[in-house]
Amino acid sequence: MGIQKTTHNAVLVLFATVCCAATAQQAPKQLPDAPPVQLALAETPQKQMTTGVTVPQGQESMTREQAEQMAIKNNPHISVQRLLAMAQHQAVRESRAPELPTAVANVTAMDAEDASRISAGSLTASRLFEHAGAGMNVSQLVTDFGRTRNLVASAKLQEKAQNATALATTEDIVLATDQAFYDALQAQAMLKVAQQNVDTRDVTQKQVGEMTKSHLKSDLDLSFASVNSSQAKLLQLDAKNNADSTMAALDEVLGLDHQVTYQLVDETSALTPPPDDAQPLIDMALQQRPDLQALSLGEQSAEKFAHAQRDQMLPSISALGTAGTVPERPGSNYYLNNWWGGVGVNVSIPVFNGFLYSAQAKEATFRAKADSEQARGLRNQIVRDVRTSWLAAATAYQRVSVTADLLNQANMALKLAETRYKLGLSSIVELSQAQYQQTDAAIGNTNAQYQYRLSLATLKFQTGATP
Repeated sequence: MGIQKTTHNAVLVLFATVCCAATAQQAPKQLPDAPPVQLALAETPQKQMTTGVTVPQGQESMTREQAEQMAIKNNPHISVQRLLAMAQHQAVRESRAPELPTAVANVTAMDAEDASRISAGSLTASRLFEHAGAGMNVSQLVTDFGRTRNLVASAKLQEKAQNATALATTEDIVLATDQAFYDALQAQAMLKVAQQNVDTRDVTQKQVGEMTKSHLKSDLDLSFASVNSSQAKLLQLDAKNNADSTMAALDEVLGLDHQVTYQLVDETSALTPPPDDAQPLIDMALQQRPDLQALSLGEQSAEKFAHAQRDQMLPSISALGTAGTVPERPGSNYYLNNWWGGVGVNVSIPVFNGFLYSAQAKEATFRAKADSEQARGLRNQIVRDVRTSWLAAATAYQRVSVTADLLNQANMALKLAETRYKLGLSSIVELSQAQYQQTDAAIGNTNAQYQYRLSLATLKFQTGATP
């Protein structure tokens, strides 16, 4: 009967060790401002959990707001969108160019056999004379019945759409920065807990070792304490790797091409509950989301471009002018005057070009309708995302208080398990389970606080609040 009980206890210990180790590896990283984590036995000095890992003296500190500002300044994705917006502004000037006069100056000198003729390859006046002259041709579009005006309007709307896209990219980077910042804080706090866990397991192993030498505990207890200590060291290695990886991810979002380790400073403000109703947030998002504004402006731009393509089938009227002088010429027999000048009007009427203009107009119309459907789809997606983010924030806020109660209960259970183990009323299985449960509860509580702060940042992003 005693052998069966000992075997049963061993199975429980191994099961608790594996399950709790898996939980610690899979659980989200934890918040540094959680209540103190009590991991040691009663006579072991307790350690307070601090924000992040121990930082070398002189290391630069960084808050979340500072990280966002650095990312906005340095991240190349934001620079790309800003440059594209500047390029689109030049496209507006390109579209407006046909409305302005066109002037071309020419200087020509010719040495030829007098009165010789070009006999092939030309339908203009073919006689050649030795001469030198200079002149200028000026052309001004009078009207093309709205085509150029629609092209300019389309380019302006596309410029506004590109600016909205740049703003949307900025908000994406801000959210990514918040995510990376919180991930790094959680990983550093997890490393701190892992270090405390190693210290506690080592102290427990030494205490059990001393009691084993005094024949107060069995060798099995010492074996389980050694297993727990080794498992804690493995978790510490994983936590160290995770902390370094999250800091590298933060450096990438900040636009840094080299490793920089900051002392991350967490905000100390109290957690406030999310809004009671999601509908005002949805209305705000439909008005402020820059990606939706970009699609709406792109839709309007496509409509203007479709009108411009349709206007190609209309005539265009241009005013022409030319003037110049021929100071060197063979004589009055060939040139009556040493200057020339004239004005005129040209009307260009498209007759038939293989249905090119009509096909281009229909293509632009279909693309404008497609843009309209994309904007409608994004509106539906925004309504879903805002409501989902609001629900996630509300649930995360409730988890904060629930996990706090769980942590308090786990602390009490750990104290009772420590006392029972010292008095010989329980095995090391019960103590190990209480220690793992208390650690898991501490991680869950602090993780709940971080998840709530991250859910608020996500909700802010979904509503389109300007960073």
